[in-house]
Amino acid sequence: MSRPEEEILAARDAPGPVLRKGAGPRVVAWLDPRGRALGSRAFAADRIVALGLVFYLYLHLGVLSLLLRGQEAWRGFLRLATTTAFLGLDVLLLFGLLFHGLNGLRVALVGSGIVPERHRALFWAATVVGVLVLLVGAVRIWGEG
Repeated sequence: MSRPEEEILAARDAPGPVLRKGAGPRVVAWLDPRGRALGSRAFAADRIVALGLVFYLYLHLGVLSLLLRGQEAWRGFLRLATTTAFLGLDVLLLFGLLFHGLNGLRVALVGSGIVPERHRALFWAATVVGVLVLLVGAVRIWGEG
């Protein structure tokens, strides 16, 4: 093994911050939950939810193009969109919006230094608020009976 490779391996094994640890982890390493703190897991979940929201945005724009096909095409879509399965997707969308928004608020409060030592409590408070709003939203989306 050459000298630079030995230095890189030693730096990777050393505790504490290291300016350069080589090429770094694989691309999917940030999804690995082992040994991660709550904030890191929330970070990874936030990124996945954000990708889902971007996908939804493009899907929504595509659906709006049905308006160009006339009233009958739009009515056909509305018949499909009011089925139980599609309403379940609306609840999933609400979950994504709540998680991404409330976690973003938590990250902003911690990152700005307002409450840097309370990130875990903020996460659980946002979770409780999010679950309550999600339950109310799900009941309103699916109707009360």
